[in-house]
Amino acid sequence: MFDMEPEALERFTWYMREISAMTIMFHTKIAEQMGVSATDEKCIDLIMRADGPVTAGRIAELSGLSTGAVTGVIDRLERAGFVRRVRDPHDRRKVLVEVTVGDVEKFGQLFEVARQSLIEVLSHFDEGELQVIERYLQVQIETFRKRVIDT
Repeated sequence: MFDMEPEALERFTWYMREISAMTIMFHTKIAEQMGVSATDEKCIDLIMRADGPVTAGRIAELSGLSTGAVTGVIDRLERAGFVRRVRDPHDRRKVLVEVTVGDVEKFGQLFEVARQSLIEVLSHFDEGELQVIERYLQVQIETFRKRVIDT
């Protein structure tokens, strides 16, 4: 097992909790401006980052929500005009969910402040440090998904 001083682990735990809290507050703020819940806003993001339209089951897998909860998310997002249900062109029995891009793109400016913040932070590091940070983030995402989300 990895040996780390308890004080160092406590510091890193605090940083992760703080980043987590700020991320939740950011997405809550974005969601409020879009007129949806934070969960619904994150589901839009997951759908947009998927490779094309997705099934409700895939949204459940990506989000960790139950299929019943995802049905509610899709209903709300469809009523708000952010997604639409379409028939799978390869299997007409399947229903896919796709983002109605025009409606979502009008909220892109809301994310620009976060993007500029990221650029500002990354500008403090040289190429070698950026590679370490990127490796850390990749391992963090992979480990967190495997141990926390996919369990």
